[in-house]
Amino acid sequence: MEKIVIALAGQPNVGKSSLINAISNAKLRVGNFSGVTVDKTEIEFTICDDISCKNYEAHIIDLPGAYSLTEYTIEEKVTKSFLQSDEYDVIVNVVDSTNLQRNLLFTTQLLETGKKVIVALNMSDEADKEGIEIDEKQLSVILGVPCIKTSATDRRGVEELQHTIVEVYNKRETTSKVIYSDHIEEEIDNIISFMKAKNYKSHLPYRHLAVRLLQEDEDIYKKMHDEPIWIELLPIVRDAIKHIYIHTNTKDLSEIFADEHFAFAKGAKMEVMSIKGMKAKSITQKIDNLLIDKFFGIPIFLFFMWGLFQLTFTLGNIPMDWIDAGFSWLADEAHRVLGNGALGSLVADGMISGVGAVIMFLPNIVILFLGIALLETTGYMSRVAFLLDGFFHKFGLHGKSFIPLVTGFGCSVPAYMAARTLKNKKDKLITLFIIGFMSCGARLPIYVLFAGAFFGQDSAGNILFIIYISGAMLGLLMAKILKIFVFKGDDEPFVMEMPKYRMPSLKLIWHTVYGQAKSYMNKAGTFILAASMLIWFASNYPKNHTLEAQYQTKIEQTTNKDSKTVLQNELSSKLLEQSYLGKIGHASESFFSPLGMDWRMSVALEAGLAAKEVVVSTLGVLYSLGGDVDESNNSLLTQIKANIPLASGIAFIVFVMIYLPCLAASMVFAKEAGGWKYLVYLFFMTTATAWLLSFVAYRVTLMIIGG
Repeated sequence: MEKIVIALAGQPNVGKSSLINAISNAKLRVGNFSGVTVDKTEIEFTICDDISCKNYEAHIIDLPGAYSLTEYTIEEKVTKSFLQSDEYDVIVNVVDSTNLQRNLLFTTQLLETGKKVIVALNMSDEADKEGIEIDEKQLSVILGVPCIKTSATDRRGVEELQHTIVEVYNKRETTSKVIYSDHIEEEIDNIISFMKAKNYKSHLPYRHLAVRLLQEDEDIYKKMHDEPIWIELLPIVRDAIKHIYIHTNTKDLSEIFADEHFAFAKGAKMEVMSIKGMKAKSITQKIDNLLIDKFFGIPIFLFFMWGLFQLTFTLGNIPMDWIDAGFSWLADEAHRVLGNGALGSLVADGMISGVGAVIMFLPNIVILFLGIALLETTGYMSRVAFLLDGFFHKFGLHGKSFIPLVTGFGCSVPAYMAARTLKNKKDKLITLFIIGFMSCGARLPIYVLFAGAFFGQDSAGNILFIIYISGAMLGLLMAKILKIFVFKGDDEPFVMEMPKYRMPSLKLIWHTVYGQAKSYMNKAGTFILAASMLIWFASNYPKNHTLEAQYQTKIEQTTNKDSKTVLQNELSSKLLEQSYLGKIGHASESFFSPLGMDWRMSVALEAGLAAKEVVVSTLGVLYSLGGDVDESNNSLLTQIKANIPLASGIAFIVFVMIYLPCLAASMVFAKEAGGWKYLVYLFFMTTATAWLLSFVAYRVTLMIIGG
């Protein structure tokens, strides 16, 4: 008869003895663990597996009650020593259902051992009396191990527990998992990727090995030290731990992971447990009850985001003029040194102006990420993710999608990268496909320009808020459509770590904001630079020397300075119309004309495929105002009002809100999604959606205003 050795582990007073007694025909033997005076209870009984028609000899070793796998007490030392050995096959973790969160702290440590685990939710009868409801199926999927409700009083779940022991015993390896904070998950993935690349042979699953390396587990370090892989692995682990330190207020890894276990246990409890008539006992619970209240939680969150946007746009506009003036001076100097020929125009009008248009919005990006970092480091963002999980699931999204989606309001590049925290492929792809609906900071000057032109500067802030929220709601609707028709499948259960509330860490905020700003600047120095040069070439060639000579004669014959400026801008406009970019605009005019857009608006949108930052300056050139205009330029505002009807302007805003992100973001999307084919899908999806909704917006506006 095949023998299964079972380690029965749990915290003190969880009803292990009662559960043992509930197993019929049990043969008890009581002795001591080797070298200590701690009781060692062993039970033998037979399990008859109906499925395989096979009997198993079950041998249970009841370990001393322990609150954690430490060595603070003799009991804990004995339990830890036994669980780290290979003297058993399966761990049955007995949990007190009436104290789920406290008991799950110990469960997380058992899951980290890499052994096969079963969770017995004991005292279920007492939980029922106290009005505690636990969704054991949901908890099973969250933990990755079977969870069974048991009760020694009414023998609930005892037979199911026996059959599950056999089932888990026959599995090849454990499926257990603990979800950590994003920065730890990132480093775990790095270590796993390295071990896969080296094809490292390990008796532990890679994930469990990576976690124990990050915890500086003494036994693992001793074992790994003699492995050839250790020379290359050590620097990776060292850098990973340094990164983890940045996100915490301590360098004590035991404390860091204790906080992680607490956050995971609390998150899991909040996801699977409900209590009738529960009252808050602590300040933290009272704050949580308010911030994640189903009625008040979302309005509070929307108020915070509205305030953050207002702050971003108000404070961020102050240094924009200084940056703009600095780059204008730099462009003038480039013209002075290099002349007004092709090289001078490329450097000044292409490279400097293009990159300057991006850097001008760096203050807005910094303020936005500063606000998000503040909300994140205090622990509030985790609450919002938990709050929105039920709402997000209705649209086919994961609760953790919230972080990359919010990041998308700043810049799509780091938002796409933030989607790495989603482990399920379908959840990740759906999130990646709708991030573009969250209007990034690069679209802000376009919104400011058109909102100011059609609704006035006083109403611009509220109009911007409506635009951003509308884009977000449209993204959720699109997620639902993708979930139903494209990325079909079951939802992955969600558990968001619930960290303790903390005062903001200046070091962590600096690390976050600096990293995002650096990413944004890298984008300006690479993709935007290349895109600006491409647009410069497309808008300056082919040359029409005859037209230039005609206008040059007129300009020389005119003595009035303003008249010269008008003629120069007219020349620029005509040259642009005859350029490659203008020809593309005219060729695609039939595509945009049902939306009320002329060739100028078509060209501006097409230029925006490279970088949304150049849309406003392209409109400036097209309306004979020069390329150095911004969204606050009164002349451009006047031209927009005079040449673009309200219905066309609204259609333009809707199209900008939806269509493909910039070239840099598109490249990152393709990389994160897993192939260029996904970028093709994204292009057609966003273009079709943008055209259709812009058409609807155009027609509805015409009906309202009587056009």
